[in-house]
Amino acid sequence: MTDDTRRPGTRRPGRSEPARSAPEGRDESTEERADRRWAELLQEVRVAQTGVQILFGFLLTVVFQPRFTDLSDTDKNIYLATVVLGAVTTGALIAPVSFHRMVTGRQLKPQMVEWASRLTVIGLVFLLCTMASALLLILRVALHNAVALWIVAGLVGWFVLCWFVLPAWARRDNSRTDEG
Repeated sequence: MTDDTRRPGTRRPGRSEPARSAPEGRDESTEERADRRWAELLQEVRVAQTGVQILFGFLLTVVFQPRFTDLSDTDKNIYLATVVLGAVTTGALIAPVSFHRMVTGRQLKPQMVEWASRLTVIGLVFLLCTMASALLLILRVALHNAVALWIVAGLVGWFVLCWFVLPAWARRDNSRTDEG
């Protein structure tokens, strides 16, 4: 394959740049690993951004509904907290795009990927808070009783399990396999 027809990110035979072996067993340079991790992160962020944008857009319209004035002060406070959490979530999950734009071309991709990854995890934590708050508001209005809080607590537990506990368990389990 000639240099003109190579896929971006593939290695040239005999390249002078030293390759390092990544933990996944890949033979890639630091820059190639950063490129791969950036592409993977972008795909993950796209999924989260879409959901956040839909949720946040919906939240922004609630205040203009006729029934909003009928909400109790507690429900209005929950709504305000939810909107603020939605804005924070949106900021954190869009931050990797801004980060990339501001540092592109400065040979900072490995560091940028680390920061973008951290911002994405922060965004996921705030997304969990936003969803919990939105669910609490909706279920309080729909059910008019304390069962709403229990349902939200169960759903938060489910999200924590799916989003954080299972991945942490898989990482721990994998690290044990690598040691043995």
